[in-house]
Amino acid sequence: MQLIVRTILIFILLISISSANEIFVSLKKNKVNVRYGPSFDSEVKYVYKKINLPLKQIDKKENFRRIIDFKNNSGWIHISQLKKNNSVIATQDKILFKNPTSFAKPIALLKEGRLLILKKCEQKWCEISSGEFKGWIKTDNIWGFN
Repeated sequence: MQLIVRTILIFILLISISSANEIFVSLKKNKVNVRYGPSFDSEVKYVYKKINLPLKQIDKKENFRRIIDFKNNSGWIHISQLKKNNSVIATQDKILFKNPTSFAKPIALLKEGRLLILKKCEQKWCEISSGEFKGWIKTDNIWGFN
């Protein structure tokens, strides 16, 4: 019985340690190589072509970060190609409001999958911009929010 309890406690500790490394980051450039391993010697797995794309950092090794994207693609990116997170992706259609309240004037309907640039967040609302639109969205149903 003690062995089972110890095993469970170690498992919980490992989960909490690994999830502490999980943070959201964004791409710095319009073209970023994703590699099979944490080295410039590793082959390129695929290339992102979307500046500010939010990614979840799930591991790190020296100057490389293992990431996973909104569609569960994963790989390694050099830290020089990443920056502090400044964007999210809508996981469902979202209403963009003029002010941070559901009673404010609706400005636009933002479609699922749209990249949204974060300006600031307050409680359950974030001020965003996307293309020609600027306004506020609720923080539910978005991917990339810390």
